[in-house]
Amino acid sequence: MSVQHKATKPRTTAVVLAGGTGQRVGLSIPKQLLKIAGKAVIEHTLTIFQQADSIDDVIVLMAPGYVPDIEKIVAKSGLTKVTRIIEGGTTRNETTERAITALGEGLAEGEDRNVLFHDAVRPLLSQRVIKDCVDALERYEAVDVAIPSADTIIVTRTHGGDGEFITEVPDRSRLRRGQTPQAFKLSTIRRAYAVAAGDPNFQATDDCSVVLKYLPDVPIYVVAGDEYNMKVTQPVDVFITDKLFQLASTASPRQADEAAYRELLTGKTLVVFGGSYGIGADIAAIAESYGAKVYALGRSTTGTHVENPEHVDDALSKAYSETGRIDYVINTAGVLRIGKLAETDNTTIQEALNVNYLAPVQIARASYKYLAETKGQLLLYTSSSYTRGRAEYSLYSSTKAAMVNLTQALSDEWAGDGVRVNCVNPERTATPMRTKAFGQEPEGSLLSSEAVARTSLDVLLSELTGHVIDVRQQDPTRDASAEASGFEQALASVLDRQEDV
Repeated sequence: MSVQHKATKPRTTAVVLAGGTGQRVGLSIPKQLLKIAGKAVIEHTLTIFQQADSIDDVIVLMAPGYVPDIEKIVAKSGLTKVTRIIEGGTTRNETTERAITALGEGLAEGEDRNVLFHDAVRPLLSQRVIKDCVDALERYEAVDVAIPSADTIIVTRTHGGDGEFITEVPDRSRLRRGQTPQAFKLSTIRRAYAVAAGDPNFQATDDCSVVLKYLPDVPIYVVAGDEYNMKVTQPVDVFITDKLFQLASTASPRQADEAAYRELLTGKTLVVFGGSYGIGADIAAIAESYGAKVYALGRSTTGTHVENPEHVDDALSKAYSETGRIDYVINTAGVLRIGKLAETDNTTIQEALNVNYLAPVQIARASYKYLAETKGQLLLYTSSSYTRGRAEYSLYSSTKAAMVNLTQALSDEWAGDGVRVNCVNPERTATPMRTKAFGQEPEGSLLSSEAVARTSLDVLLSELTGHVIDVRQQDPTRDASAEASGFEQALASVLDRQEDV
């Protein structure tokens, strides 16, 4: 009887090319070390590959003299898939050749592997593109990533000293804008460079062009890229990328079943500020039903005023003394005051600032020591209006935008201590606060507070940190199984928010 052996899947390595400088961005350091959304550009890029299931390990080719900078980033961020950090060459070609040499070390005769070459300064790469590239390598030896050109491309020539003149306008339908990663069988890209080495005029700006020119019989498959997989090259790219990171929303992972919730919440301590009614009360009730010890605090039930630091300290201290731990701190308290700023009195302004901004700051500061002990999480809440201030909502919108910035800042500040910080962004939700401001609204037009509470628990039980999690009503036209990236969700959410308050 013959035994069939399942073919071993080749190892897949991501090679992050970080040999560029910051000259076009106007920097004295390599642009991949520029900070965007609180982290170096290359850290965002490496994190993407760290989280990719199809990537086994990562090699970094860094600009000469800056290898120690990458070593520090890798160590601090726990990027365990990064196995080697090598100095790049003086040209893109030389850098790729160094990577090919490193990848070939230790390979047995006849052994091959998949390799994805990616620009370090493309920090918005989606998991979908990575997966598509790796899947394509099961059928093809070379893979590129590209998107259609939205602009008309022209070919020009110079004429004397009179400037440029158009000589050709290619058919835009056949034109694509190349991105990275570019993916290959290691044996293929190594062979292409070996042939290219015999060309005294060899010069290329990307690796697919090397295969195209020197291995013309090898087809290069094209994977669909993404518009937001942009390259940070010009000063304006820094601004756009930073804004995309700020607006990106994340889908929280749901637990498998009821038993999973009970297992994860039993014995845990939750402190819920704003727990008298609405979302906070629902979080408290659901968490308690799964075995958590919950302290639901509110002005109307326990006399807890979140804008009073002593009340916050006393609440946390009581919870800790009675249970010996605090795993999660949630703040859903807020006030919504509508009106023109010039016509708003000082008392109303102070109330909005105290409850919507200073209270979360005080709660965060007071919670830190307890959450650091349990490696717990602080959960804050924002509003869809955080992306752009609106007339007559100046106080509310601006304080809710502050919650997003506070979340992102604290998630970085507390990462080393294992404390996670996230921010839930529900669309219009049926809560007493909203009813007080707008009266009764059409049935079915609002999210239920319980739905937001359920998602909030999913966030608490996840490993997410520094994220804005959108909670929206289910749209039957959307494929719930589709894994949209945070940036796809961000763009969709910005459009949805035009109608939200």
